[in-house]
Amino acid sequence: MIDTDVLRGLFLFEGLSEDQLRWLAEHGTEREYGAGETIVAQGEPADCFVVLVEGEVVMSTDTQAGPASMTPTSQPGVYAGAVAAYLVDRAPAAYGHSLRATKPTRMFELPAREFGLAMGEWFPMAVHLLDGARLGGLAQREFVDRRQRLTALGTITAGLTHELNNPAAAAVRAVDDLRTKVRSSRRRLAALAEEGIEPERLRALVDLQEACTAGIAQAAPRSPLEVSDAEDELSDALEEAGVQDAWEISPALIAAGFEGGKLAKVREMIGERHLDAAMHWLSEATEIAQMLNEVTDATERISSLLASAKQYSQMDRAPYQTVDLRELLDSTLTMFRGKIPPGISVATDYDPALPPVPAYAGELNQVWANLIHNAIDAMAGSGVLTVRTRLEHETIALVEICDTGPGVPEGLRDRIFEPFFTTKAVGEGTGLGLDISFRIVAGRHGGDLRVESEPGDTRFQVRLPVTETLAT
Repeated sequence: MIDTDVLRGLFLFEGLSEDQLRWLAEHGTEREYGAGETIVAQGEPADCFVVLVEGEVVMSTDTQAGPASMTPTSQPGVYAGAVAAYLVDRAPAAYGHSLRATKPTRMFELPAREFGLAMGEWFPMAVHLLDGARLGGLAQREFVDRRQRLTALGTITAGLTHELNNPAAAAVRAVDDLRTKVRSSRRRLAALAEEGIEPERLRALVDLQEACTAGIAQAAPRSPLEVSDAEDELSDALEEAGVQDAWEISPALIAAGFEGGKLAKVREMIGERHLDAAMHWLSEATEIAQMLNEVTDATERISSLLASAKQYSQMDRAPYQTVDLRELLDSTLTMFRGKIPPGISVATDYDPALPPVPAYAGELNQVWANLIHNAIDAMAGSGVLTVRTRLEHETIALVEICDTGPGVPEGLRDRIFEPFFTTKAVGEGTGLGLDISFRIVAGRHGGDLRVESEPGDTRFQVRLPVTETLAT
């Protein structure tokens, strides 16, 4: 039987009477464990409440992504095991965690039934309060988690809608212009036919148009001044050749790489009689090709945005999989593109040696979204957002979300991961973003989330194991 003086020295039992301490000593036992021995095993029947007397222990929880361990502690009086036995018939039937000795250790062990009875008899009001706080806390956490996810989804949806609007509007404008140009182009060809253009000349004109269309993509970049000079030169040459409204058709031809020096060859190939109609048709056909390219670019942009949204939400993926962190980060940045102020620039620095990581992709995207959102808020409209990846010690994937804001005060760094703690003004934050992120990284992935901060350089660091370490 353990000495009551030993129990009295444990902070957990401060304030108990001599009779209560004697009762604990009579109903409990003292047990010794060697380094590495398991004291409590997750999943086994929760039949014992354990308190550290001497030594060192570490608590861990097995998840689908592997074990998540807390920092070892040697504080006498820390407890584990059937801590909710005061719920009696509503208490969890199995341990929700494991406890292991890391050094030679002494534990005070009290059967769960006796612990629950003692709590109910000695502290009935406390038991009711603890029960209410537990149920209320779970309900509130579930509600706020759901609200947080909906708020994040609304933010991302607004940004995605804004991003989709630009290419969609560009495609609509291009299609409207295409209708006009295609109608006019058909009439130009009809006019050439009425003028009796020879089939071989018409074939040569079509071949020239195809060459100009190919030249749109191959044209070397030029400055606005160089483009203006080239348009003026071609316009003058066309006017000398008798082409009407040369200033209207020269921009499209220059964009396709058609220079004034090619005009003589066209005059010889088409003939003077058909030159005016041919050059107008050539300009319109080239513009049609340019507009088709604009529609293609716009639709590809829309497809890219939708692919990013799909990647971000992981709608078509299994919940646990091997993923490329760079793809997840890029998809999240894409979702935020419409929400990043013009004064904030984005830089990415990805380690090409970083291998795929086993993870819950959708949940990690929520972590990236929370950290990026906080970084944007911290910079107040001006600064640099940096997203960086590194491989540490061949086994750890490091992701850093960095900002150039004022930083997190040293006195608050230990509290920012606490639930409901926020440095934002009332109504601007729930105080759960970092708490949710920490639980996803540490609890679901067996990783670590921490912050390093000084004015102008704040880094939230996420560390994840690169190999799958599922519990056995």
